[in-house]
Amino acid sequence: MSALIKVAHLTRVFDVSKPWLNRVIERSPKALLTAVSDVSFEIPEKSVYALVGESGSGKSTIGKIMVGLVPPSSGSVEVQGVDLATEKDAAKVEAVRAEIQMIFQDPYASLNPRWRVRDIIAEPVAVKGGDTTGLAEKLLEQVGLSGKDAGKYPHEFSGGQRQRICIARALASEPKIIVCDEPTSALDVSVQAQVLNLMTDLREEFGLTYLFISHDLTVVQHMADIIGVLYLGRLVEEAPRDVLFSDPKHPYTKMLFAAAPRMDGFGREVEPPKGEIPDAINPPSGCAYHPRCPIAVARCSTERPEMRRIGQTRVACHLAE
Repeated sequence: MSALIKVAHLTRVFDVSKPWLNRVIERSPKALLTAVSDVSFEIPEKSVYALVGESGSGKSTIGKIMVGLVPPSSGSVEVQGVDLATEKDAAKVEAVRAEIQMIFQDPYASLNPRWRVRDIIAEPVAVKGGDTTGLAEKLLEQVGLSGKDAGKYPHEFSGGQRQRICIARALASEPKIIVCDEPTSALDVSVQAQVLNLMTDLREEFGLTYLFISHDLTVVQHMADIIGVLYLGRLVEEAPRDVLFSDPKHPYTKMLFAAAPRMDGFGREVEPPKGEIPDAINPPSGCAYHPRCPIAVARCSTERPEMRRIGQTRVACHLAE
């Protein structure tokens, strides 16, 4: 299957320094936060690629770079062969960007409370001068709501219904790619299942490609074809879903699985994760996970492991075997 999206050596650094005058008075240096560090992966067409990891691991930053909300500091994101950061032909970039949409984490904050649902859903088409007659009503029906809801305001809906409206808005411009930034984390469990099943049905109906960002392993297991595990902005492991869940290679991935709740886990004793995720402004040398790793050796603290292939898995660990 051909790769629709190619991410190569993607890095994003944020300047989180104090104002210039404060730094001069306090004689303090600039503070640079590396949110994404040399990440490379490919997403095949009509598949679901999931990014998982703890809060602060860089998942949402990668999603925002992909849709153009945040520019990369270095590296590239190629969609259908067009590098969104360096391509000089504005028409090519615009054409590719038109095929990418995003579903945000908070359905309460991502809808304009002063607009009717009809205008919210039709906006991606209206800004390009397209015909929006009956569009909102048709899309509302497709996501399991009533066409009559088009005249209402967002506050008249529940959280799950609002997320369905967000999905309808994402579908309005007929995209090929949808970046889903924890689309169900703000919803009740029963509503999560409805929204995830809806997204699965829409993927099959419209041939969509998803970049699915989540910290919930059960959601990822339900949705993903390929899973990438992020730690402190670095991709530490990538594998097909079933391979990753049956045979994780990286100690961090094993820790995530051990910490996740399980239906058959009553009475089991699990050692709690050691330490906290390090400061991204002053990350550890070598492998970023080595201060918390139970199998770390001296080499781990000095040499950053490269991504290498073991069977169907790509892993960044000196001791993965």
